[in-house]
Amino acid sequence: MATGLQRFSDIAADGAPRLDAASGEELVRVYGAASVALGRRSPEPPGTLFVTTRRVIWLSEAKDKGYAVDFLAITLHAVSRDLEAYPSPCLYTQIEAEVGTDEDGESNPEASDELELLRVSEMRIILGDPGQLDALFDVFCHCAELNPDPNAERSGENGWFHGDDMTDGGWVHGDEDMFDENGPQFFNANPIGQNGVLDLSQSVFELQINDQRFEDAEEEQESHENGH
Repeated sequence: MATGLQRFSDIAADGAPRLDAASGEELVRVYGAASVALGRRSPEPPGTLFVTTRRVIWLSEAKDKGYAVDFLAITLHAVSRDLEAYPSPCLYTQIEAEVGTDEDGESNPEASDELELLRVSEMRIILGDPGQLDALFDVFCHCAELNPDPNAERSGENGWFHGDDMTDGGWVHGDEDMFDENGPQFFNANPIGQNGVLDLSQSVFELQINDQRFEDAEEEQESHENGH
């Protein structure tokens, strides 16, 4: 699994983040007036959100502060409009976080700060225009498809949902696709069938084998009884 949330400071002269062109990273979408809230912290002042084919990068307006997280480290994302759960509509994300003890960074304050970031397991993205949250959700779904879990047993088990009978090109999002229009719209990057939690196709296959064995046993018993 990719490392979790990290500080980002690799900024070009035009104020945009430098991308890893050698690995094919490309810019997908830019959102101005975007804030991020890390864990239980208050939201950062509005800055700019950059979504690339590989990661999510947020930079402050003055470009003196930045955070980045790889899509491989984002295990879930959801649109949340429930103001009782959070005071602003946002895109809620869960991040694969480091587990450690407080002693790990005691001797080095800078290392302690980095470790604290790596332990952040939740990030909320608050857009200046909440009406763009569904579009941002779609972008996250698309980029999650581009970054399948390398530990998945099959290439089709990427943790994104798609169906011909779903709206807007098949992505699961929007109030029309959910039972509770005010509740969060979850996108789980590790659904059934991925990461060894439960391989549904394998279970069905094993069930078919067991059914066949059961039928063979019945036939053998009947043949044995008829032979007496």
